[in-house]
Amino acid sequence: MIGLGTYAFFWQHSDRAAPPLSLDDMLRRTHDLGGGVFQICDYRAVLDYDAARLQQLKAVAQELGIVLELGTKGIRPDHLAGYLRVAKALGAKVIRSMVTAPDHRPTLSEAEQLLRAQLPAFADADVTIALETYEQLSSRDLVALVEAVGSERLGICLDPANCIAALEHPIEVIHRCAPYVKNLHVKDFAFTRRGGWVGFTLEGTELGTGLLPYDEMIRAVRPEERGIHRIVEHWLTWQDDFEKTVTAENRWNAYNLAFMRQRDEALGKQ
Repeated sequence: MIGLGTYAFFWQHSDRAAPPLSLDDMLRRTHDLGGGVFQICDYRAVLDYDAARLQQLKAVAQELGIVLELGTKGIRPDHLAGYLRVAKALGAKVIRSMVTAPDHRPTLSEAEQLLRAQLPAFADADVTIALETYEQLSSRDLVALVEAVGSERLGICLDPANCIAALEHPIEVIHRCAPYVKNLHVKDFAFTRRGGWVGFTLEGTELGTGLLPYDEMIRAVRPEERGIHRIVEHWLTWQDDFEKTVTAENRWNAYNLAFMRQRDEALGKQ
């Protein structure tokens, strides 16, 4: 399925919004745009929800026909255990994470040991950890880690845009990671000249208008065939004021989902 996540509403649930968009509202927006999955990603407050609030959130998602996923950073046992508890309560089968967190940077060997120790609990709960590609860990090292652990409950959340900051080419990242992908973040990006033509800015753009090799990524990963959900995200920069930014954010959400449907249809005919 295709859908949205909290990063697709980044500005609307930020501290610049008064009031911030709630998770329930984000789910309704996703439903209205035809999305079938929603990823609650890097949304720390969900860990503090009690059983009643989690059940209410799950009920909203079920009423709207939306599958829930979770996302966080880090692989510390206590941290992942908290997210596994939430995943069980929400019926989420995927938790996107990252090997490092702001307060924890394990070596690859340490990461392997930590993941090996925790994955049996995830297997028992039928929940998969998808470690995201990003600039702080090369895609080669990430693949090596996933291969070393060798569990069906551990894979990769592919987001080739993140690796550009480490000078990794998106196409190389896609093909290296494709066999291990369990989750897919979809955002387009482009380089633009800065003022005075001194240097460049890497920022988001609408799907199909930037440098993301979308069709090649879909052919390599085969998300429909493999049951991999695709989550729309943005690198949408602040647009001078809140109303302009929200207008752009909502426009991108609608456009990007429509683009993915159109490309699915076109690729299916090839």
